[in-house]
Order: sequence, then structure tokens, then C-alpha cells
Amino acid sequence: MRRTTLAAGVAAAVLLIGLVPAGAAGAADTGTYSNPLTLTLPSGDPSEQCADPDIIRAADPADPAWYLFCTRDALDSTETNPDGSLRFYSIPTFRSTDLVNWTFVAEALPQKPAWIGNGDMWAPDVVYLNGQYHLYYTATETVDADGENGGSAIGVATAPSPAGPWTDAGAPVVEPIIPAGSPNDRRWVYDPEVITANGQNYLYFGSYFGGLSVRELSVDGLTTDPASQVEVAISNRYEGTNVVERAGYFYLLASATNCCAGPLTGYGVFAGRSTSPTGPFLDRTGTSLLAGRVGGTPVLHQNGNRWIGTGHNTIVTDLAGTDWIVYHAVDRTDPYLVEGGTYTKRPALMDRIDWASGWPTVNGGRGPSDTPQPAPATQPDHTPAPALLPVEMPQPGDPIAALSDEFDGASLSSQWSWIREPDAATYGVADGTFRFDTQAADLSPDPGAAGLLTEPAPVGDYVVETRLSVSVPAEGCCQNYVQGGIVLYSDDGNFIKHAVSSIWETRQTEFAKRESPVPAGYPVYGNSVGGPVGEATILRIVRTHTDTENLYTGYSSLDGETWDESGTWTTPLGVTPRIGLVSMAGAGFTSTFDYVRVSSLAVEPTIPTTPPATSPPTSPATPPVTNPTPTTAAPGDATADPGAQHRTRSSLSESGANNAAILTLVGVAAVLVILGVVLLVVRRRRP
Repeated sequence: MRRTTLAAGVAAAVLLIGLVPAGAAGAADTGTYSNPLTLTLPSGDPSEQCADPDIIRAADPADPAWYLFCTRDALDSTETNPDGSLRFYSIPTFRSTDLVNWTFVAEALPQKPAWIGNGDMWAPDVVYLNGQYHLYYTATETVDADGENGGSAIGVATAPSPAGPWTDAGAPVVEPIIPAGSPNDRRWVYDPEVITANGQNYLYFGSYFGGLSVRELSVDGLTTDPASQVEVAISNRYEGTNVVERAGYFYLLASATNCCAGPLTGYGVFAGRSTSPTGPFLDRTGTSLLAGRVGGTPVLHQNGNRWIGTGHNTIVTDLAGTDWIVYHAVDRTDPYLVEGGTYTKRPALMDRIDWASGWPTVNGGRGPSDTPQPAPATQPDHTPAPALLPVEMPQPGDPIAALSDEFDGASLSSQWSWIREPDAATYGVADGTFRFDTQAADLSPDPGAAGLLTEPAPVGDYVVETRLSVSVPAEGCCQNYVQGGIVLYSDDGNFIKHAVSSIWETRQTEFAKRESPVPAGYPVYGNSVGGPVGEATILRIVRTHTDTENLYTGYSSLDGETWDESGTWTTPLGVTPRIGLVSMAGAGFTSTFDYVRVSSLAVEPTIPTTPPATSPPTSPATPPVTNPTPTTAAPGDATADPGAQHRTRSSLSESGANNAAILTLVGVAAVLVILGVVLLVVRRRRP
């Protein structure tokens, strides 16, 4: 009888499960989507990009849709003007009911307002104020009293609907700004962001030249008060401000480095938070975004799949309350809008964002996705997309003693050799450190390149780490671009570098790639940046691999416990660089290295998952070409068969990706058991 009763319970549970989908009763599956988002032009062709995206949901209950706004840009490489130039769309607008498939609506401002002259219109931000929609935008130029370029400003237009028609205010809401002590310069008044907090409207703006600021915005949304201006981030670090309020904090998300360097774009998103909309904004280490050793907790970086340059974001919340980060990125396998050109193409991407320990994380720390993902809940009966368990950071394994050095002796160990040895007085080993004076030279194929200290790299996957300090002052300008750090060096034109670098007013952890030869006019150098710099900073590079590529991921830490990721660069699989130490880009300072530790990559425990999605595409090596044109950079032994013992980064990125599904299965099993027991008790109590 007991077996019959339990069987009946199981059968009833199976029937119940068959009638009620996973999630809430009556909930519908949202399906999946894949990056990039689908944007359709009036011609029926896809829009190839949507840079600086911003999204708002219509306030009208009769219009259950979201609207997407993009920077003024060319959207289709085949659409040209009569003179053969690319056809530009002036703040193109798209509409969607699912946040994935978007249909073109209109150009918000098809005619440039007269007051911006020949300027462009970038980085729209749309909000609903006082029964009207307000579209704020960057005017890259204005016309001064003499008819000359008066500098950049923030403009605003209003409309009764997010679909328009839009009426420009005819004057800037934030005027051009002359930096103190520089009457001939104009600050970069870029990238507006508007929020309302405690009944007060605020407008954020700014970029690298001048930093980020916030002002009080008038009730009608058309003017700001210059006297209320507060600086919220130091110059030469951030742009593309996005501010969200959550759990008593205002989170300032902003992007760093070059947005548009083709296959070497290293743009990324960082965060600081404050209990006040005017700051001060601190990262999770407590470092201010206004500090010379500038703060910023990494939120979104390239991860080794095809998407690089992930930045200038907005955050949208679906109907289930799940947050999604929408941003532009560059496909490194197809980086340019026109073949053979250098106009970087930036399509729009979207990924789930969660809040872990009070900080935003994208895909559980996995970064941009290029495989099918659960779609947002955009109908009232949709099941929320499942949260992802945080990905585990790769860890050092067994030390490789022959390649590690604590600098405990009186001279360099025999593992080291020089490439262009500097004067012996400029370096030395003493007191458990390696002292290396900075050189008035850089690392490049040009004559007079800097010297560097190198050793062999191990075969297979590995971790290399150092703790160093660079003697530039913590605050002040300008020791450009004095730096010290680790290099994975193939030759003077091809290397990966993780360094503590002085960039104008700031000190930053820079994670860079140089490659050559490249086609004429193409970039040869690209960089991302990472977490904050301290009196001493720990830098780490983790080498993993796929079937076709080496993947180099940078990490930095102030204490050896909390680590910030600096992103991932790739090289063809056959490349085997040497490990090197550099101290360069300006004389008069010293880099001090406490140690160099090289280890195998620890094998992490296998985490059960459902069958993984297909592996992300990878790009081939850059084909050799003649006449490369350099460009100026913006501010235990490993196994011979690494695939046999070490998991690749792509595998690490997928680990735990479906743990929510596993938890669901565990819950279903528990339901089966409990229901069976309940039926057994009922059966026993029946007369």
C-alpha cells in the first residue's frame, strides 16, 4: 500500500508539473535572444550600429513599448548620399515591445538646430518630466557671438511622445565651459544624464577633458544652475555617465578609455556609489572617483569572446523587476562599418545585470554574452530570467619556482635576461625588491625603445603576478605616461602589458595590447583599465586558451584579497611571449617590484551544468601587411598538453551558467518527495 501511495503521489506531482510551467503559476517562457540586438531600418535592412544607446518606456498605458535612441551615426554601410558619403541618421529612434527586436520610428532631430552650427549630436538621454518627454543630447559644437565654434554643450528637445515630433529648445541647457586658467580651451561638455531624486532634477555631464559634473536642473527641464555645479569624477578617466538609484545608494556608472579603436578597442564600464546624488562616489575599495589614484569598480569588460569595447551603457528594468544593461560594443571579427575603412562599428548589446554584495555584476561576472540567453520579461505573465551564480575567478595553482623570484639576493637571478640593458646604475636588487628606474623611452619598434627585463614563460596556462609601486606622486599632473608593470612580450611591436600608469591627473592600472603589422591607418595600440592604484598595487595576468587563441586576462588588487578585472586580450594560439618587467615612458621616477610569482593555473572543481551553448567565435591572426602606420596611443611545471589538465577560460565563463536550472530541478525533486509524503499521511488517516 505504501508503494502504491508513493507512486500515486509521484504521478500526481508529475501531472502537476506538466500543467504548471517552471516559475510562477500561469507564467510564460520569454524565450531567448542573442547579441547584438535586432534593429530594423525602413528599408527592411538591419541597422549595423547603435552607439551610446538610451532606452525609455512609454508613459502612455496605450503604448506598451520601449523606445531606443542612438547617437547620430551612419547605420547602414550601403546607404549613401548622392556624393557617395555615408548617410547619417540624426538621433535615430527605434520601438520595441520585447526589448530585443526594434523597428525604426524616426530621426528625433532630422534638422540640426541652428545654435549648434556644424556640430554633431551625440549620446541622447530621454526622460519624462511634467507630462512631456525631454531628449538631452551632446552638441559637439556651438556658434558663438562671432559665428565661430564656441565649444560643446548640452542641448534639449521636448515632445508629447517618445516617437516625437521633437521641438528643440533653441539654446543649451548646459553652456560651453571655459576651464579655469585656460581661456582658449573649452571643456568637453558631453554625455548628459538626467535623474530626479527627492523632488530635485539633476543633470550629469562631462568627459575626459574636464571630468564629470552634476548640476541642479530646473523644474521644466530646460535650464541648469551653474552655481550648483559639483564635480563627481576626475578628468581623464570617465565619460558616458549613467546613474541609477538602488537600496539607498546612487550608483554612477561611467565608461573609460577609447570607444572606437577598431579591433583594439578596450572601452569598459565602472561604478562608484554614494548616498547622495551629488557624491562623493566611492568604489568598493573606498576609493573616490575624484582621487588622483582614481577609483572605479569594474562592471563590464571584454571577456575574450568576439565582443570588445563594451561601454556607454543604460540600464532598463523589465516587467519582472530584472535589470538589464544595454550598451554598445565592437565585434573584433567585423570591427569596421565599411570594409577597408577605419570607422568603428558599434552595435547595441544587452545582458542581465544583478546586484551582488551591493555592486552591479553582468552575467554573474561573465561579461558580454555571445550565446543565446533568456530574454527579458516584457509581458505581465512572463517568467523572470534566471539569475546566474557568480563566476569564480581563475586562481594560481602550484608555484613554478624556476620562474618565480622574491628578489631576496643581491643581484638578479640567472632566469632573467635583458633586452636593451639600461645603465647598471638605474636598476638593482636590494632589501627584497627589484629597483628599476623609469626610462625616457617607450616600448615600440621605433629607434631608442625602452629596455626590459625578461624570462621565459611556461608552456600551457599560467598565472604571473607582481606587487609594485611607482614613485610618481599620488596626486597632480603631469607625468605622462610614466609606468611600471608586467609585459608578455613577443617583440617590440607585439605585446600584452599590465602596468601602473600615470595619465595626466590620474594614476591608473592600464591593461594594453600592441600588435603589428597592421593595414595603413589601423590602430596598433589599444588599452583597457582596471581597479584602483595604491601605494603598492598587485598586478596579475592569467593566460588561458581556446582551440585557436591565447587569452590574457588582467587582474589588480590593493590587498591580495579583493581583485578587480581589467578585461581580456587575445593573440593567435601559436604565439609564445616571454614574461617581462618594464619601467618607462619618462625619466626621473622608480618602479619597485616586491616579487614576481609564476604558477600553473589551478584546476577548479567541475560544476554540473546543462549542456553548454556553442563556443564563442574567435578571430584569426591579423594578416601580415606592408607599411604599417603607427598611431599615438590614448591616455609545478605546466603540462605540455594544457588542454588535458587545465580548463580554458571559455569553460570557466560557462561554469555555473545554468545553476538556476539546477536549483529548479532540485526544487522539483523536493516537491515530488513532499507531495508523496503528504499523500501517504492522508492515505493512512483515511478509515
